[in-house]
Amino acid sequence: MAGATSVPERGTGDASGIGPEAARFARFAAEHAGDWDRRGEVPDDVRRALAATGLLGADVPAGYGGLGGSQADLGELCARIGGACSALRGLVTVQSMVAAALSRWGTEAQRTRWLPDLAAGRTIAGFAATEPGAGTDLAAVSTRIEEDGDWVRVTGTKRWVTFGRTADVFLVLGTSAGRPTTVLVDGALPGVSREPVEGQLGMRAAEIAHLRLDDVRVPRGNVVAPVGLGLSHVVATALDHGRFTVAWGCVGMAESCLDAAAAHVVRRTQGGIALAEHQLVRAQLARAAVESAAARELCAHATRLRTRRAPEAVAATITAKYAAARAAGSVSRAAVQLLGAAGCEPDSAVGRFSRDAQVMEIIEGSAHVAELHIADRLLRRHGFRPGASAATPSPTATPGPTATSAPAPAPAREFEETAP
Repeated sequence: MAGATSVPERGTGDASGIGPEAARFARFAAEHAGDWDRRGEVPDDVRRALAATGLLGADVPAGYGGLGGSQADLGELCARIGGACSALRGLVTVQSMVAAALSRWGTEAQRTRWLPDLAAGRTIAGFAATEPGAGTDLAAVSTRIEEDGDWVRVTGTKRWVTFGRTADVFLVLGTSAGRPTTVLVDGALPGVSREPVEGQLGMRAAEIAHLRLDDVRVPRGNVVAPVGLGLSHVVATALDHGRFTVAWGCVGMAESCLDAAAAHVVRRTQGGIALAEHQLVRAQLARAAVESAAARELCAHATRLRTRRAPEAVAATITAKYAAARAAGSVSRAAVQLLGAAGCEPDSAVGRFSRDAQVMEIIEGSAHVAELHIADRLLRRHGFRPGASAATPSPTATPGPTATSAPAPAPAREFEETAP
């Protein structure tokens, strides 16, 4: 593998350089992502090179050492990186999830302490919420965060922590006196152990690990937000941010697969005729192109709402992630089919994306649960309230202002799922 010295170093050092830096790093990543996938890791020098570009702090405020980029900047960054390597996009995602949670809910001391190191990549973050008995329903976590004077003690098991093998600090969800609580846990502390996960379906280079916390003693000042707000505020913010970056990463995956498939059918001939001459091939490409374009537009819509801090932004992000993950899955499968044997080779990028895309339809809220959430919002506009009554509304009833203009509900518990 080429060394990280071939990666362009950080350019302008501000938000105006995010697009060009992302494009250059994505080109580099595309050349080596297959090797990283086989090795099951992103090499240290590559992580350092990405950190040197400043892209790990793309949307961290400039006052805390970040580039201060917009939601559009972050989205396009994830599309670029996601279109080259899902695991590397996973690093951007988890870093920004933890940074977003701290930016919104951390104290000034916590922001000053952690955000500059996260933005510069001096500290790599892990997000530790999922447990063996708590995935979709994170309210069921059993990790204990117990008060001990100026300290808290953390005990529990976490699963599917992205870059959990090498993360320096973990944002951990647990309960304190039965109330959801989040705390930053230094990965080097006694009692922290990691179990590497290898050979999983997708995102094999994301250095996923299961985490065991055995009576880990942590300063009380590392507790993020008041006790009781760990799930509804801190984790909800992180997961909403995660869905947004995953959605844009899926757009990049779909667009890369579409481009690879189109290039292949133009070059590949059978009986002296290019595959592109066949109507069935063209129809499959057309469907893939529409799916990719639709996913991008839904992500752009969510981006605009998030930029305005509109109340419906959470719901729009859920919809965008659902559509983009489906597009990544559908387009990558089509690309594998169009490439034929070449799409099934060990080094096939479209084959790798096809595996990764199946993971994208599960993490940060599964596709099936997303459908329930999207349908629920639609039905609420017509006066339906889940569980309120088995009876249907009167045919003469019409939705009033409350039914049509209510703010977006808080993220459903079903969306508090986290994984790779």
